[in-house]
Amino acid sequence: MFRESIKKMAAYKPGEQPRAGQRLVKLNTNENPYPPSPRVRRAVASAARATLRLYPAPRADEFVEAASRLYSVPSKMILAGNGSDELLAMVFRAVLNRGDTVAYPVPTYSLYDTLAAVQEAKVIRLPLPRDFRVPLDELAKARANLTIICNPNSPSGTMTPTVELGRLARRLRGRMLLIDEAYVDFADEHALSLLSRHRNVVILRTLSKSYSLAGMRLGLCFARADVIGGLMKVKDSYNLNRIALAAGAAALSDTVWMRRNVARIRKTRTATERRLGRLGFELPESSANFVLARMPGRSMAPIAAGLRRAGILVRYFATPLLRDALRISIGTDGEMATLFRALEPLVKPAAARMRTVGSR
Repeated sequence: MFRESIKKMAAYKPGEQPRAGQRLVKLNTNENPYPPSPRVRRAVASAARATLRLYPAPRADEFVEAASRLYSVPSKMILAGNGSDELLAMVFRAVLNRGDTVAYPVPTYSLYDTLAAVQEAKVIRLPLPRDFRVPLDELAKARANLTIICNPNSPSGTMTPTVELGRLARRLRGRMLLIDEAYVDFADEHALSLLSRHRNVVILRTLSKSYSLAGMRLGLCFARADVIGGLMKVKDSYNLNRIALAAGAAALSDTVWMRRNVARIRKTRTATERRLGRLGFELPESSANFVLARMPGRSMAPIAAGLRRAGILVRYFATPLLRDALRISIGTDGEMATLFRALEPLVKPAAARMRTVGSR
């Protein structure tokens, strides 16, 4: 009943979600540990009391207009999605035919692989070096139909400067450059300024991370009006419900609340990086709400399993590129203290064995 490509492809594997009643410290899917703005709760309650028998606005007007005011981007250049994942799927559907090329550096967000397989597109994977610096020259030379940069990157948290992204957009000469800014509110800069200078730039945002709304599934796409028009052709008519739209508009109206939470997470991130470094981990500089902790040459699978037994979820990717790494979301200070109480006895014996071997 399915296309041959669908039968052969591997499905995207999301991070573990606790079952109802499970008490786990959840540091595996980069959710915000702090609640959303009180304005969101009030907007959700108000929307739930209103009529739900009617369809929502097809263009998510209230949400899009709030985004337009906040980011100073015209509404005609904004498209709302059911999380940025749906917006990614729209781009893949609209841009890539079977056999077309999509290029991105790896390791990165693994959903890109899944979406490419659905379209039967050819993927050009450009390996990232140890410092995770994006190979911009190779990406430009690949001349793919679609080029993607996750910025900050997941799982490394590393950032490519906006000026370098602008040079890449210029070198791609009209071929689409998609900049996935899911974590950009935790960074020091963003790429929205490129929209006015490059017709081929598309930027995605999500409210799942900095705005604490992962459960609402709200995303935004910023691009030239003609690009938005093309994406509208592959969008579901009513892809966001009325409650989600009210929540999104309310969240965007309270950036003070969001920035306060972001500042707390960044402070905890810095402390976490220092403590992981003292345990012997290598960490690229993170501009996101997570860190990538590596012990070169050693599989982190036993460490991840040991943390899971202690009731702590972190993300371990069983791939050759990441077998020596754990991606750890930044939680509250209390949650990070719980993490280290469990992590230190797991790591210290391994570090001691490595020192012993090295001295022989």
